[in-house]
Amino acid sequence: MRAMEPVDDGFIERDGVKVHYEVFGSGSPTLLLLPTWSIIPSRRWKMTVPYLARHHRVVTFDGRGCGQSDRPSDPAAYADHEFAADAIAVLDATTTDQALLVGCSMGSGFALRIATLYPDRVCGAVFVAPAVPLADPIPGRIGYPFEDVLDTDEEWAKYNKHYWLRDWPGFARFFFNQVINEPHSTKPREDCVGWALNETDPETIVLTQYAKYLGSAEEVRDRASAVRCPCLVVQGDNDAIIHVSAGRRLAEALGCEFVLFEGSGHVPDARDPIRFNLLLHEFAEKVQGAGTPPVRDRRWTRARDRQPKVLYLSSPIGLGHARRDLAIAQELRARRPDVEVDWLTQHPVTALLESAGEQVHPACRLLSSESAHIEDECADHDLHVFQAYRRMDEILCANFGVLHDVLDESAYDLVIGDEAWETDYYLHENPELKRAPFVWMTDFVGWLPMASGGAAEELLTADYNAEMIEQIARYPRLRDLSLFVGDPVDVVPESFGAGLPDIRDWTADNFEFVGYVSGLQPIADDDRAGVRRELGYRDDERVCIVAVGGSGVGSSLLNRVAAAYPEVHRVLPDLRMVVVTGPRIDPRSLKVHDDGLDVRAFVPDLWKHLAVCDVAVVQGGLTTTMELAANRRPFVYVPLRNHFEQQVHVRHRLDRYRAGRYADYDDLRPDALATMLLEELRRPVQSLPVASDGAARAAARIAALL
Repeated sequence: MRAMEPVDDGFIERDGVKVHYEVFGSGSPTLLLLPTWSIIPSRRWKMTVPYLARHHRVVTFDGRGCGQSDRPSDPAAYADHEFAADAIAVLDATTTDQALLVGCSMGSGFALRIATLYPDRVCGAVFVAPAVPLADPIPGRIGYPFEDVLDTDEEWAKYNKHYWLRDWPGFARFFFNQVINEPHSTKPREDCVGWALNETDPETIVLTQYAKYLGSAEEVRDRASAVRCPCLVVQGDNDAIIHVSAGRRLAEALGCEFVLFEGSGHVPDARDPIRFNLLLHEFAEKVQGAGTPPVRDRRWTRARDRQPKVLYLSSPIGLGHARRDLAIAQELRARRPDVEVDWLTQHPVTALLESAGEQVHPACRLLSSESAHIEDECADHDLHVFQAYRRMDEILCANFGVLHDVLDESAYDLVIGDEAWETDYYLHENPELKRAPFVWMTDFVGWLPMASGGAAEELLTADYNAEMIEQIARYPRLRDLSLFVGDPVDVVPESFGAGLPDIRDWTADNFEFVGYVSGLQPIADDDRAGVRRELGYRDDERVCIVAVGGSGVGSSLLNRVAAAYPEVHRVLPDLRMVVVTGPRIDPRSLKVHDDGLDVRAFVPDLWKHLAVCDVAVVQGGLTTTMELAANRRPFVYVPLRNHFEQQVHVRHRLDRYRAGRYADYDDLRPDALATMLLEELRRPVQSLPVASDGAARAAARIAALL
């Protein structure tokens, strides 16, 4: 799922070649994000578009030879002036009089062409890692003629026509390892390789090598001296494609500022998107306002007259985080009655918070939906959550951009992030952006591989864990307080990966443990009968609640249980089965085979139904299963396949509490489910008690930071 969809798209056509464009957002100036080499499409700007498009109008287009644009067979069609003419045609089609050009690598050459050939259409230009003939050579790149049959395929010898036609995937992997050479960059490399293999072909890229591009160094300097619009040059000093001297010399020729990204490679927008996006936004505002900041209402309150303000970031994946976060917020107010709490989160959490009278920040509407992305990734009770998280990279980046603007516009005394992964990650990548004490909270630590992912996933999860461990060691001050929602024994006795620490030991060294936080008080045995009658359940019936939490990933399980109901009813005729779809699943979507099945939509007080039921069938989420454990209810839980958190972290915790019965989704046949429910109804509940003071303990530690 994309972090932002275009507001318009279409094609322009020149000399029989169609070029696809997209338009995002509104506002001035319009930024035209140019294509680079035809090896990747305009999606390469995915980490940049959402942030800029909330402030400006943004236009992108697939360069000819790639993506949804045509692939002409004449090398002359790939000349730089053809890309420049395409850009002007796109500006015409989008009714754009002038644009601020942004070009990376070869896109910088296209930007230079446009700025000199069509100066009236350009209000500014940003040149990123410019592929211009002003650079010192990159050691190792020279000495391998493109057209010769070489006697080696090592390293830059792969930049060769015959190798491309023989092993295009091999070249793509090698090339993008050089393009994105920063550590822990598996995802952007994976994206680029995928685009190279699926959005173009080696024959097309061979043609681009014979096209006219820029000319000599002297010609480039002459063109640069003719540019009259405001310019900016950006480059990483670890660029392994174009030596950093190219950026410095182009900036000199343009007479503009040169911004060095120390430690960055060839595409800083992909690997360091937050700093890159902020830099572009700042430059665009200067171009638009000639240095005058935008007019807006501002206010400042003297310190002695301020109420302490907290910004609470609650994970939108399900509703469990919101319930525990509400409980912590209420305990925090009990200790500090003057505290004001704003919430930055997404639906369905916003609906729950508003119903509780909480103050939801207006910027919530700007967040890209994480829940919708997770739902898109799920199929037939299978959610490869680690890979889904990796594919959510542009959404997480976009949402951190929203948070940045919120913190930039308002003063908060404390930020609390309950599994706000993007906040923790990007603060550690950009420590200078921290503006207030930061509390980090989670109920699991460590990405873990699933068997289906094989050795490749073991390496990936270990790499993600290693980056997190390095971040915490490098900037321990970024997390003023790290809270683990649970006890030390709830941490899995696993390793972060080969050569990495033990998860339990590392967590003990880097977290404080507050015990489990449910946000709810268990219903006492003496009160259970009264609550059952209050909810409409008869004394002479046994009640089975079927629920899958607040996300929309549980429809497959609900349908499987619904299909099994006739057999369950045959074995347990006095069992009343209540299926709760939750806020993101339409009850009408279920395939109900028996009129006796009680199907309900979102139930605000579901916890009460779970607390007084006789048995339950649920997914493997921690919140629901621990609510059942706390109320000592028997239940069958069915974790999503390939969901490492449910399959490993949650299952470990439930085993520790001796709560619930694990069931594999593939084994959930009608007769098997009926047998499981019958056995669970007959089996004495032996689960351990769940402490109920976790919210108070967490709030006490958080209050100390205010």
